[in-house]
Amino acid sequence: MRHNILYSMAFSALLAGCAGAPSKAPLARQPESMQRQAPAAHAQRSEALLQALLTLGVEYRNGGTAPNQGFDCSGLVAHIFREAYGIQLPRNTLAQSELGVPVSLAELEPGDLVFYNTLDRPFSHVGIYLGDSRFVHAPKTGSSVRVESLRTAYWSNRFDGARRIYPPI
Repeated sequence: MRHNILYSMAFSALLAGCAGAPSKAPLARQPESMQRQAPAAHAQRSEALLQALLTLGVEYRNGGTAPNQGFDCSGLVAHIFREAYGIQLPRNTLAQSELGVPVSLAELEPGDLVFYNTLDRPFSHVGIYLGDSRFVHAPKTGSSVRVESLRTAYWSNRFDGARRIYPPI
């Protein structure tokens, strides 16, 4: 049942992505003030969601960066952006938190990075927002990549911020 919901979410995101027409200008080169106003290419953001859903169930592994070896949180995010967009992200959450533009919780869009303080230091955990107040992440040793709600007390109390990284077009 849970997988049916996730597949429905992914399919809906892909359909919604077909409606948008990507800009011809590479968003990555625009000044930050312009990036805040420019919408990301929906089809490319949907590709990131699909890549994220394909990693569900992969075991957590500290330092892991690939499905066959497992993922830690920043390795999962880096893998998804590499597969979906062909871009290399830094391999730690603090460096990832400095990319793109900040967005508020109310402005979250699927594909945005969400950051948490889980180790008594800011930006110590990262996931990818899927929509409907849910995000995908690689939580901790002994677990696997999964989807959780931003609204649970644990995650809402540890929320540090979100960033939108515009994929190259």
